[in-house]
Amino acid sequence: MKNYSNIGEFKSKGRLFKESLSKYRSPFQRDRDRIIHSASFRRLKHKTQVFVNTEGDHFRTRITHSIEVAQIARSISKYLKLNEDLAETLSLAHDLGHTPFGHAGEDALSECMENYGGFDHNLQTLRIIMFLENKYLKFDGLNLTIETLDGLLKHNGPPKDINLVNQLIGLRSFKNMITYKNQPSLEAQISAISDDIAYNNHDIQDGIKANLFKLEELIEIKFFKDIYKKYKNKINKTNYKIAIYQIIRDSIDLMIKDLIMNTQKNLKNDRIKTINDVKKADKMLVNFSNAMQSSLDEIRFFLRINMYDNKNVLLKNNNGKKIIKILFDKIKKKPLKYIPKKQLSENKYRAIADYISGMTDRYAINLNKGLK
Repeated sequence: MKNYSNIGEFKSKGRLFKESLSKYRSPFQRDRDRIIHSASFRRLKHKTQVFVNTEGDHFRTRITHSIEVAQIARSISKYLKLNEDLAETLSLAHDLGHTPFGHAGEDALSECMENYGGFDHNLQTLRIIMFLENKYLKFDGLNLTIETLDGLLKHNGPPKDINLVNQLIGLRSFKNMITYKNQPSLEAQISAISDDIAYNNHDIQDGIKANLFKLEELIEIKFFKDIYKKYKNKINKTNYKIAIYQIIRDSIDLMIKDLIMNTQKNLKNDRIKTINDVKKADKMLVNFSNAMQSSLDEIRFFLRINMYDNKNVLLKNNNGKKIIKILFDKIKKKPLKYIPKKQLSENKYRAIADYISGMTDRYAINLNKGLK
């Protein structure tokens, strides 16, 4: 197996605010630890993945999803001999900026902020780690490495809207240490695609648990039909739940194998030999084969029809949207009751968006009840 360590991000360019190196941990290990110890990471425990967090303990939340993404990203990076710690850090941090009530909450907050600079959960993650998580006397934020900032900024590739980045973060804040048009590191690309692997598979698992569809219905998707065939004659009432775990495990395994093989092919075909080659590439290098991508599109369509557009899921999400909009309007009228004066003096509406996006589902629900 080829060693790709020469195109991994092992040496850091440093941090926005200079710090002395640790004897015991690499800069990327320190980044990971700072994420794990942050209040924003802890709050992911009570934030919606698909099902509103108050519904029960058996469904995934943002924190369990983030840990699962990190595990997948770390496994892929380890096999390719890339920087496992950087891939893990990016995976653990990628959802910090999510609002309560999942994507429905983000849509609602985006609508509220439409005339005040907008809202984007990926950029909100950067706001959190650069400005809002304050635990150090010498600087604001967590002062993570340039490589981590770059990877989070480019979670979906180079930023398409630099004006939005400037509006929400401020380009000067990066101190000319990030080249926006460059492709993200391989570790960042692995983290982003591990997100896709995790949520596609685990949303299926949660959907079956919630009785939105049955395991047998997955055979509508050829990819799952082929896996299901292997176990069809062994599945009975006693081991039905275990069979679900087995099929999802096989699915994740097949996706990871396809991703690794296709990525290796891309690196060879594009003659990628240095980190600079990765950054200057005209496309993302970590991706699935066409056949697997087609299967993923089928899975997403299945989940859209059977889960995300389910009337009960939509009802709960719409209730979450209403709560976000009510809170925004109420807080806007008496912001000092909720937010420190210093934050409001810098940008009132951005401070309100920061405050609401940082809430857990249950905190937002309870605050809304208290306002009535």
